[in-house]
Amino acid sequence: MLRRVPQRWPVRYLWRTVTRPRQQVVPAGCMNLSQGEDPGTGADTSLFVPLKVKPDNNSRNIGAELSGSLNRNKVLSVLNTFYKRKQIQKLAGSNGLDARLFHKAFISFRKWVMESKTLPADFHVILNDICLQAGHVDDIFPYFMQHAKQIFPMLDCMEDLRKVSDLRHPANWYQDARKIHRKIVFHSGPTNSGKTYHAIQRFLEAKSAVYCGPLKLLAHEIFEQSNNNGIACDLVTGEERCFGNPEGHVSPHTACTVEMCNINQPCEVAVIDEIQMIRDWARGWAWTRALLGVCAEEVHVCGEAAAINLVTELMITTGEEVEVLKYDRLSPIKLLNEPVETLDHLRPGDCIVCFNKNDIYSISRQIESKGMECAVIYGSLPPGAKLSQAKKFNDPEDPCKILVATDAIGMGLNLSIRRMIFNSITKPFVNEKGEKEVDYISTSQALQIAGRAGRFSSAFIHGEVTTMYRHDLLPLQEILSKPVKEIEVAGLHPTAEQIEIFAYHLPQSTLSNLMDIFVNLAQVDGRFFVCNVDDFKFLAEMIQHIPLNLRVRYVFCTAPINRKQPFLCTSFLKFARQYSRNEPLTYSWLCRLVGWPVSSPHNIRDLAHLEAVHDVCDLYLWFSYRFPDMFIDPEPVRIIQKRLDEIVQEGVKRITCLIHAMDTSTSPQILGTMELVTLQGKKAMEKQLVTRKTDAPRKNSSSQDRPECDTTISQKLPSSLTEQLVAKGLLTPAMLKQLQKEWMGIKETSGINLAPYKDHTVAGNPQPKNWSNKETERNIRKGTEWDSNEWERVTDERRDLPNVDEEGKRDTKPTDDAEVEDEWRKEDAEVEDEWRKEDAEVEDEGRKEDAEVEDERRKKDAEVEDEQRKEDADVEDERRKEDADVEDEWRKEDAEVEDEWRKEDAEVEDEWRKEDAECTYSQPSGQ
Repeated sequence: MLRRVPQRWPVRYLWRTVTRPRQQVVPAGCMNLSQGEDPGTGADTSLFVPLKVKPDNNSRNIGAELSGSLNRNKVLSVLNTFYKRKQIQKLAGSNGLDARLFHKAFISFRKWVMESKTLPADFHVILNDICLQAGHVDDIFPYFMQHAKQIFPMLDCMEDLRKVSDLRHPANWYQDARKIHRKIVFHSGPTNSGKTYHAIQRFLEAKSAVYCGPLKLLAHEIFEQSNNNGIACDLVTGEERCFGNPEGHVSPHTACTVEMCNINQPCEVAVIDEIQMIRDWARGWAWTRALLGVCAEEVHVCGEAAAINLVTELMITTGEEVEVLKYDRLSPIKLLNEPVETLDHLRPGDCIVCFNKNDIYSISRQIESKGMECAVIYGSLPPGAKLSQAKKFNDPEDPCKILVATDAIGMGLNLSIRRMIFNSITKPFVNEKGEKEVDYISTSQALQIAGRAGRFSSAFIHGEVTTMYRHDLLPLQEILSKPVKEIEVAGLHPTAEQIEIFAYHLPQSTLSNLMDIFVNLAQVDGRFFVCNVDDFKFLAEMIQHIPLNLRVRYVFCTAPINRKQPFLCTSFLKFARQYSRNEPLTYSWLCRLVGWPVSSPHNIRDLAHLEAVHDVCDLYLWFSYRFPDMFIDPEPVRIIQKRLDEIVQEGVKRITCLIHAMDTSTSPQILGTMELVTLQGKKAMEKQLVTRKTDAPRKNSSSQDRPECDTTISQKLPSSLTEQLVAKGLLTPAMLKQLQKEWMGIKETSGINLAPYKDHTVAGNPQPKNWSNKETERNIRKGTEWDSNEWERVTDERRDLPNVDEEGKRDTKPTDDAEVEDEWRKEDAEVEDEWRKEDAEVEDEGRKEDAEVEDERRKKDAEVEDEQRKEDADVEDERRKEDADVEDEWRKEDAEVEDEWRKEDAEVEDEWRKEDAECTYSQPSGQ
């Protein structure tokens, strides 16, 4: 009898079909490194973030139907035994899993096994055999590796990732520049040696040229110089495009910031300024890109001699020779043997350098409290405000002869400085690891700053350098005496194309994680380094939850943002969110965001906020040149920015008043004398006077003790409001005429007799005294340089002023200063209450807008989730239908096979019966 063959082959076919992983992502073009390649070699595997794998909750458990249900406790014991085996760990290492990745992969694998209601049929059967001691625990390894590659997709394409991140030959990236043989000229010399001047002369002589500078101010200076010489030149910065041609045509000459250099545009001459910044940990990549990639017949490089060897070595890789021109300083500079020690020893032309904005506030206030004016320059000031302060300091007719600044004056500003005074020689900086440290300034930084003193063609030919405090003088001498350290490395940065290739291989990774992996896998030789990408990663993590495509996300993350400014970072986030909704960022939208129009600053905090608002406008303009279809109103925003610049300039001019307002927590300060005279009249001027009071009473009435802005109003020596404002230098004849008109208007409308205030008799002097024009005009010409007798005479006259009662009659009762001050206080309280109400209304509107935006975002998120659920449900239904169809086909095939077997069995049985019958018939009868 024929034995029935078991139905094993259809079941095997079933196993092969079901066990194909549904969630495994295998990037195309990836190479399997299971041949012993270890990604941990030279790579920090802690950067590899495992992907999440959902447990399989299929309703039908085919494995259980074949071999029975699994005992969860036994499965857990088997998995732990698998993890502890040394042979398994070695085998995983040979397949690219070091100890850290092996542990992460096992945790994920165990979680997936224990939480899944159904497992692939073949894996279920193997686990069941191991639990029944019919199999070996090592049989789990193929399924473990399959899961590991699922959560770490980079295991399958590590070789490709390493090829993409190979940065050892950056010169080969710029094929257009390699097609021409460039002439490299290095202009080497210290500050104020004329090296940039000679390079710019060649720039102006060329038929076409490009200037690449480190700052917008420098690019703008070359732009104006070129156009003033009759050579059309365009200006290109991250936030601005200006055409030198009136008709708007592109000019053959371009002045740009180094990041904006167009390396694909051929030209005759290229000038790369401040080449020593090629070693900068944040921006060095831009100088490397310009040096290796600019398509110019002549490349003129300007900078410190410390960069000569590095530039020469880089040019060897391109096959280009370097011609070095060395320059000496045009004017001498002397390091003094004595410190300044006190602000009383300041002289005209002095510049105090601080490395902390709080020091700038403190020193500027102390200087003006001594009756001297000072200009203030620091990095976060808008360019217009910096130029305004520099012009004020350089003007020989302006009484401002002292400058207080940060190291922002090291580049981009031409200043007439006689003596450079270091308030400190320590500075916080960010190292190559992105960590903040405080250390002595470098020799290069000290020379760059000190070299601003005694510049050629300035008012002071001979420069001097010293410190504010004696304990800093010897260290400064040692720093300046050291040779400048050789520049040995040049910066590089991942491009958008390289990151896109990484994202193609690792589609589930975030942009921040992609950048981490790229930097860690990057291979560079000894002449290069990968620039710090902490700011890039900070912005990438900030907008990670916002749906943007990779290229747009990359551009957003390269935006020039100071992450220490909360308002700027918040605005950046709102920009990204608005862009993701495909809603244009209009002028009105930006005005609501920044609260435009803004008022003048009342204290230092307000001034800092206005600077942040200016930076937000800068950011909008930066985006408008990259996404013009979404940031659609650059011109109105530029108008806002110019007005902001003017407001900030006015705030900086009275910075000591703002500092005093912050320190004493007084009511909002002066909003600008001319605006107050025009809009609010006498009451506003009186309030302005009160808010300028200081804590200490005047002890001396000489001109040296009477500062222009922070003036003390002594109650022992009262004077008229007019004379007080004249003493401060706040009134002009035109303003007095306006005040007179307003007072006469008050007289006509209210019937009050104001004649005694206009023309009154001074005690002991029969001649009338006119307070409006002649006396005041003479005093204005004299400025604040009144002698004590004049001050006392005016004070005596003020004491003899008659008061006016309600009927307009003279009253011999002296003026009660306390009553006037009470009225001023009441007015201040009323104004402050109005401001508080306005601020509350603005805050309420902002909250409402934020709530509306949040509601819209939630609605959209809910819609997206609903759509995703529907899609998941549709996919699940399709999968179930496919499974049902496959199962039906399998059943049909099984039925057909079984029918065939039955037919074959029947045929065989019939043949056997026939053979048996024939055998029976053919036997002899005698047998």
